Amino acid sequence: MSTLQDWLAHCEQLHPKTIDMGLERVRTVAERMALRFDCPVITVAGTNGKGSTCAMLEAILQQSGYRTGVYTSPHLVHFEERCRVHGEAVQADALVPHFERVAQARGEISLTYFEFTTLAILSLMAASGLDAAILEVGLGGRLDAVNIIDSDCAIITSIDLDHTELLGNDREKIGYEKAGIMRTGRPVIVSDPLPPQSVIDRATEIDAQLWRFGHDFNFSGDRQQWAWAGRGRRYSGLAYPALRGANQLMNASGVLAALEALRQQLPVTAQAVRNGLALVELPGRFQIVPGQPVLVLDVSHNPHSVAALTANLDAMGFHPTTHAVFGAMSDKDLAPMLARIHPLIDRWYFTDLPTPRAASAQALLAGWQALPTRAGVSASTHADPMQALQAAIAAADPADRIVVFGSFYTVGGVVSEGIPRLDAKHLSA
Repeated sequence: MSTLQDWLAHCEQLHPKTIDMGLERVRTVAERMALRFDCPVITVAGTNGKGSTCAMLEAILQQSGYRTGVYTSPHLVHFEERCRVHGEAVQADALVPHFERVAQARGEISLTYFEFTTLAILSLMAASGLDAAILEVGLGGRLDAVNIIDSDCAIITSIDLDHTELLGNDREKIGYEKAGIMRTGRPVIVSDPLPPQSVIDRATEIDAQLWRFGHDFNFSGDRQQWAWAGRGRRYSGLAYPALRGANQLMNASGVLAALEALRQQLPVTAQAVRNGLALVELPGRFQIVPGQPVLVLDVSHNPHSVAALTANLDAMGFHPTTHAVFGAMSDKDLAPMLARIHPLIDRWYFTDLPTPRAASAQALLAGWQALPTRAGVSASTHADPMQALQAAIAAADPADRIVVFGSFYTVGGVVSEGIPRLDAKHLSA
């Protein structure tokens, strides 16, 4: 196997389960690889907001002159997006030797695709001379492969119902799984304003340094600017983060708390904070593509994130008609997702996705048809996200808006083809 694609295809065939929760196998391989980081590590878990939190940490630390490494998942288009070193996605060829290292170390141990690829990326990051490593948890926390690394600071963003078949069917159980990334004597930032008691109890049990939103840090703001206050430090007159959406202030507040908790190891200046928040980028998170009609891309794929998307759409200016391209996994709680955003959508374009886990476009249509009807709302089904988007473009007027949301496969299926520039001239051509 000589290419990254060869290795990824190989990894897909190794283990009988796609998801196999537990750390014993992956930790054994990591020990054989002598995998360790010689820099501060920040681990980020949560139901939503993980990617935005990682991106803001990365941007601020880079503005402070640090060499950063970030691991996130899943990716929108290319696997290499999962690992960024100093702000740039790694090259496919650079990953190949680290896949070889994992293969040599694992011996008789069977690894899932996620476990194998996580070890390869961590190996590359550990060898990259980083000043700071930022690791996004893939699923849960306690039993996720990322949790083999002892972090210097943990961040837990929002906690809500998702992956209930694996993590538990209420916030207390899910919170316990997220709390598994905490470490004794080290800071844990909880930016959920109403965290489950299980999170607080776990921090107390292991004597972690707990920073709670509303207790140890907070934010305030008006239409023009916002301010943050935490233990021993305050920022005022901050411009809003470049990532759009009201929920981003919660994420940014957790980021500033983490940087304050790590001030001795990773000092940052107020100017770096301002510049980082102003320059941060993250495709697919309430990403607005200007044009006529305006295009909104968002990887909201559970009820909590769809509620945030709905609030953000509601706060936009007036658009006569809202078109929605939607595709999602079949194991998601689809009914409350559709019900929450349903009042804002005038035309639906449900799409199939290229993975066996996905709900079919016809199944999504059936779920939508079970909702209370609204006069004048229509729906159609399509073979892939780009065909759905093209149908929406053909039907839209210049003053309308098109929202592409749901699974990473949905947004990625549009981005991979190149986002079309939408304007009145294009539509009339």
